[in-house]
Amino acid sequence: MLRSAVLSLTTFTTLLLLTECSWGTGSKNSYNYDLSKMSDLTKLYNSKVYKADRMTRPLEGLSFQAGKLSHSGVRVTLADGTNWLVHKGDGYGISSQTVVVAARHMSSNWKIIETKNFGGSKIVSDFVKAGGTDYSLIFNNCHDASERMMND
Repeated sequence: MLRSAVLSLTTFTTLLLLTECSWGTGSKNSYNYDLSKMSDLTKLYNSKVYKADRMTRPLEGLSFQAGKLSHSGVRVTLADGTNWLVHKGDGYGISSQTVVVAARHMSSNWKIIETKNFGGSKIVSDFVKAGGTDYSLIFNNCHDASERMMND
């Protein structure tokens, strides 16, 4: 009985702390493309990742972040030195809720919480795959996705 009560309290606390991850535009289903040619997209998704930074920022409309009360993603650095943000959110993509955007769209509110050197052993599509196609606020959110990206 006590274990069940603790589990219920933990679930309730998680529900209170987790909020929907947002990209920052305040509008869903607004798709702006940095790369529109299929050949450019294929090249990006097959590009080797040399460094990855797991990062967080405050949720849209907040000036602070506290644990899960934030948004997270992974900024990858490719061989040519370009940076791309791989992150997940409800309504972010068309066929997948994990998307890749040019890091130049990131605000200065993003902070690095973990860095890994992958030395080209992974490609961008590995990060997208680890992020997953579906989004769930409780069971498969931006934080879950960014942790998988760094550990898979």
